[in-house]
Amino acid sequence: MLSVVRVLAGADNGTQPFNPLGEDLLAYIVLALGGALLAGNVAAIIRPPAAQKEGDLGRAPLRRSLLMAAVGFVATVWAVASLVT
Repeated sequence: MLSVVRVLAGADNGTQPFNPLGEDLLAYIVLALGGALLAGNVAAIIRPPAAQKEGDLGRAPLRRSLLMAAVGFVATVWAVASLVT
């Protein structure tokens, strides 16, 4: 069992380690999270929920939503730049 793990990790044959999810996995994760953060906060600002539940706010806090959308935008641009270069 240990020899199989060593071969998959590339320790025995001198090649690159076996990476089934690709070399750019971190960039794809940052792209997904940044895009979701951006899209979700912009959607909350533009179109608040129609039905309001008890205890919920009428609309999203504007400053916090804009700040989180900006963080999502920066993360998305950073991930796209990392993937392109």
